[in-house]
Amino acid sequence: MILWAAVVYLGASVGSFLNVVIHRLPLGESVVKPRSRCPSCRTTIAWYDNLPILSWLLLRGRCRICGTSISARYPFVELATALLAVALFAHQGPSISFLVQFAFACALLAVAYIDLDHQIIPDKISLPGIVIGLMVALAGGTPRILEAVSGVLLGGGLLLTVAWAYERATGREGMGGGDVKLLAMIGAFLGWQGVLLTLLLGSLLGSAIGIVLMIAQGADRRVAIPFGPFLSLGALVSLFWGPTIVRWYMSYAGWSEI
Repeated sequence: MILWAAVVYLGASVGSFLNVVIHRLPLGESVVKPRSRCPSCRTTIAWYDNLPILSWLLLRGRCRICGTSISARYPFVELATALLAVALFAHQGPSISFLVQFAFACALLAVAYIDLDHQIIPDKISLPGIVIGLMVALAGGTPRILEAVSGVLLGGGLLLTVAWAYERATGREGMGGGDVKLLAMIGAFLGWQGVLLTLLLGSLLGSAIGIVLMIAQGADRRVAIPFGPFLSLGALVSLFWGPTIVRWYMSYAGWSEI
């Protein structure tokens, strides 16, 4: 019980740091200094008002000093990160693999929110992520190094080709370089199979949401929808259930004997 409580606390605390990353990184600010501040009055938040999830509930979602409402996103990100930590710990147990996959999942969560807010995917997350994923694979982690390298090349190459073809056909940029580097990072951690599954799931989810938005808002087909959140969600599904989904599909398609 104590171990699980520690995992929950770890996840929620990392989620609190992710909130800082999500807010400051797109603004070009340091994610280390200064300490956490109220977004409105800029007052430094005391440690007892900065407890993950709990402080937001006790303060009823408001700053103690100025009384300004604080977005429910903050405890939501902390809770989501805690749940990811628990799920990955249950899947991997106390291991290096747990720490690696948790770091990867946190990067995906930060990317999703930053892309939703600013429609950018920071290189400061994706490029170091590619390097870290390859180093883990080189050290004997999963996937193996050849699969990781193939994942980076396939992930980056696929979206780069799609972006080039779309721009040539329409004269408009349809996909940013951030998406390309994000899928390359995903490939470093999940291998080429994970890239294909992530792209399939992300495209299906993105298309479904896009259709709903066009119907609900009367938007035309040029409406800008960030792709990063869908790739991130597809990668998380692939991280947890990728091999199971692939085996099911191969069995369904009659390839189980191949």
